[in-house]
Amino acid sequence: MSAGAAPPAVLFVCWGNICRSPMAERVARSHAGRDGLRGVTFSSAGISAEEAGHPIDPRAAEVLQAAGYDASGHVAHRVKPEEVRAAALVIGMETLHLNRLRTLVPDVEHLYLLTDFNPDAIPGSEVPDPWYGTAHDFTETLASIEAAMPALMRRVRELPR
Repeated sequence: MSAGAAPPAVLFVCWGNICRSPMAERVARSHAGRDGLRGVTFSSAGISAEEAGHPIDPRAAEVLQAAGYDASGHVAHRVKPEEVRAAALVIGMETLHLNRLRTLVPDVEHLYLLTDFNPDAIPGSEVPDPWYGTAHDFTETLASIEAAMPALMRRVRELPR
C-alpha cells in the first residue's frame, strides 16, 4: 500500500444492516485475522434506513458468539454512495441489493453476490434473510457466509495495496 493511500475496503450489504451484512463483516474480519491478511478493512451497510441506529439482531449476535466471532459494537446504517465508490469489493446478499446499489451508484463495477465466492452455491443464488425465521435460519446464514470465506479471502489477497 502506498503512503497515504487508504487500505482496500470490502463492504457487505443487506437490507437493514442488522443480520446478514454485519454477520459477514465479522466473519470476514475474523478469517482475515486468522489468515494473517493485513491492510484491508471490512464494513457493512444496509439498503434501507429502517434499522439505522440499531444494534445487530440479537439472534445474529447469539449465533456469531456461539461460533467464536465478536458480535459487539455494531450500529446499523444506510449505505452511502461514497462507501460504495471507496470499496474495492461490494458484496450483496441478494440480487435486489445489487440492483439498488446500481441505482445509487450507476457507474459501480465491483459488485458481487456473496454466493459468487461459494464454490458449492448455485450461480446467482442468494443468502436468504434469516430475520423472518428461527435461530436455525441464523445458523444456516452463518454457514452460508462461512462457506464463501476461503474464496473471498483469496480474492482479497489479490487487491492492490
